[in-house]
Amino acid sequence: MLPIFYQRTAFSENGSLELDEDTSRHMIQVLRMQPGDRVILTNGLGARAEVVLEKADKKHCRAGVLTVEEVSRRRPHLDMAVCFTRNAGRNEWLLEKITEMGVRGIIPVVAARTERERMRYDRWNNILAAAMIQSQQFYLPELYEALSLPQLLDKFDDTDQKLIAHCMDEPERLPVARALQAGLDTILLIGPEGDFTPGEAALCAGRGYRSISLGTTRLRTETAAMAGCAYFNLVNHEHL
Repeated sequence: MLPIFYQRTAFSENGSLELDEDTSRHMIQVLRMQPGDRVILTNGLGARAEVVLEKADKKHCRAGVLTVEEVSRRRPHLDMAVCFTRNAGRNEWLLEKITEMGVRGIIPVVAARTERERMRYDRWNNILAAAMIQSQQFYLPELYEALSLPQLLDKFDDTDQKLIAHCMDEPERLPVARALQAGLDTILLIGPEGDFTPGEAALCAGRGYRSISLGTTRLRTETAAMAGCAYFNLVNHEHL
């Protein structure tokens, strides 16, 4: 299989393009590529371009575009709304892994007990791009600006299936395996380390969110997000 690289540009069949410095350096210094070698490029918007290296330079390679095709986006899709923590490393691990698992969108949520409000969008988008390429996907997840809980509820009000994971007895929680329905576009809301407040859980329930449990143990934020993605992919295996 040809290696895949991320290139923020539009592709034109039979055209030519200059590759960015990071991509060029990786091709030449790491992969030892030479003129005539072929790779796949994607812009993260579904384009898959097969190109041939015309000029090998560690700062600015040039490639000729052989073919361009549009890759269909998988359905149903999952948007993950997460209250991030203060731990940068754990947040970045979360972003990497849920991207590998195919989420469509990632929404930082500011709830009453959210520990972290400062978002490192440039670095985070780089992590998403690297995870997209590693997992051989052609769509970069959309990383939203941070939203308050009411803003989130308004923005995603029309989503087919709305789920919230929390650790409280009320509203009553269903095991995720029973609550999650296959074939529906879904948003999953993961709370902060201290959980949502009872008022926040009630607010979500009033807006059509079903409360779910992700198991019998208390999970960290990033573990809960991973478990939610895994259950979604398992239930929708025949649809994806």
